[in-house]
Amino acid sequence: MTGEDAAGRGVERPAASDLVLARIVREESARVVAALTASTRNLDVAEEATADAVEEALREWRRRGVPPRPGGWLMQAARHNALDRLRRDKVYRGKLALLPEAVPAGEAEPDERLPLLFGCCHPALAPEAQLALTLRAVLGVTAAQIARATLEPEATVRQRLSRAKRKMAAAGIPLRIPEPSQRVDRLDIVLTIVSVMYDAAHLAAGADASADRDLADDALWLSGVIADALPGEAEAAGLHALLLLHRAREPARAVDGALVLLADQDRSRWDAGLLARGRVELDRAAALRAPGRWQLQAAIAACHCDAVRIEDTDWRQMLVLYDMLLGYDRSPIVRLNRAVVLAEVAGPAPALAEVDALGARLEQHHLWHAVRARMLRDLGRVDDALAADLRALELTANEAERRLLAARLTR
Repeated sequence: MTGEDAAGRGVERPAASDLVLARIVREESARVVAALTASTRNLDVAEEATADAVEEALREWRRRGVPPRPGGWLMQAARHNALDRLRRDKVYRGKLALLPEAVPAGEAEPDERLPLLFGCCHPALAPEAQLALTLRAVLGVTAAQIARATLEPEATVRQRLSRAKRKMAAAGIPLRIPEPSQRVDRLDIVLTIVSVMYDAAHLAAGADASADRDLADDALWLSGVIADALPGEAEAAGLHALLLLHRAREPARAVDGALVLLADQDRSRWDAGLLARGRVELDRAAALRAPGRWQLQAAIAACHCDAVRIEDTDWRQMLVLYDMLLGYDRSPIVRLNRAVVLAEVAGPAPALAEVDALGARLEQHHLWHAVRARMLRDLGRVDDALAADLRALELTANEAERRLLAARLTR
């Protein structure tokens, strides 16, 4: 099916079955990969068999329509693909009998997404490998798509995935949810990777301010999967609340590809439904009485969302929340964000002192210079502010941020 774009050129429109398949891949592919990996002890076989099944579905569903149980169809097709691969390799023939049969109609599919996610985010793997594996195995993102999201060559991503999967096999990394006594640190790694995934959808080098909606929505969806699967984990609910609140502000944050600062955003464009869901999720986390960094970040975001105008923002409450957050996370970016709030409460002079104290760790980060420039300007140090803005511009790769900084320089 074709249509026309704004320039009158023919463009391909997705078939209705393609839209269903996109949803099924998000919801079911991780279950399929996890089930096949648990049986074959080979993530490569499971992942490739599932990817082939998705390609088959793309062709078959266009021709014959979406089957009654699309998730079961995908599992059965992937199982057949895995069988074919294993039959061709005598090393794995002994595992053929272990492959799961398709779940009979009416029975629930076991949810193996969380064990797979914890396996991909095992601490034995480097953070960049954890992110790539999560995107590939849990969300079905291709190596080319990962490369675009992480701004790396596709060959680098493929090598990273191969090394990570070999390490998983050699180290015998299990696909299972850790016991409660070991879960806190492991869960924080998982939540961090999902947060990094969400951040990677925004402000890519060379791009404008528009987010990669698919990647951002995948991260938001995955945070919801974790929160629902682990209802007793307050931090899981905290991250889900945080991403809901961030996503709610997205329509006002980027307008026609231009970045709009919080103070200048049209708050009527914020998504009221997502804001309400974020507040409910934050309340659910608070009721568990197990505070942590993700809940505190969500509470800070809620302070912004609760203000009808920027002038109504409860900066003192936000500063209290940041002081609490420092008990869980003393990273320089958290401290830089706290300094911005401190400037609203106590003025630019003490805030600038806090910012300058972070110079050794953030001197190569454009945001440090941009924040510092704003405080210098508020103190009347115009020349120093200009120099800081120029340095921020030099360090910024995103086109929307570059335009914003360049506009500041012309004032």
